[in-house]
Amino acid sequence: MNRKIILASASPRRQELLKYIVPEFEVIPADIDETLPADIVTEKAAEYLAVKKAAFIAKQYPEAVVIGSDTVVIIDNIILGKPADEADSARMLKLLSGRTHKVITGVCIAAGDKTDSFSCETKVKFYPLTDEEILGYIATGEPMDKAGAYGIQGYGSVLSEGIEGDFFNVMGLPVAMLKRRLNVFYSGT
Repeated sequence: MNRKIILASASPRRQELLKYIVPEFEVIPADIDETLPADIVTEKAAEYLAVKKAAFIAKQYPEAVVIGSDTVVIIDNIILGKPADEADSARMLKLLSGRTHKVITGVCIAAGDKTDSFSCETKVKFYPLTDEEILGYIATGEPMDKAGAYGIQGYGSVLSEGIEGDFFNVMGLPVAMLKRRLNVFYSGT
């Protein structure tokens, strides 16, 4: 891997996770319109945004390998993005309370005109949450910049009864899958 690698994300969690497989990379967040097409299949939304992010930065840095990523939380075929405010956080957490939802992270690797994109899905089951638990969690400030209004790696860890799939995917980057896809990507460049 002798080409410069760029992570097209400002997420501190993704930066932390990418260090497990790529010791040196540059962070250049992609400032794109994240509006989804009205007819998009919910399970493809994260990958769609990851591709847009990677393509945007790859155009500016064609000599680099760009990694774009996006994570969505889905319940009842509804995409839960980052909450707008505390009331929106409470709404999302009540919707997730006592239920299983999907966390899907889409990833795109782009270099020049070559791209590889994929999605990783993890199922997360929440304990039933009281209003007091929800308000206490919101008071930590943690839900405000996270899809679905929670972070499984922080205070939000006490909300989750269990997961089925890749834990790091819920944090925002499926590390093991990305490592394997990067190896294949590099072997073809």
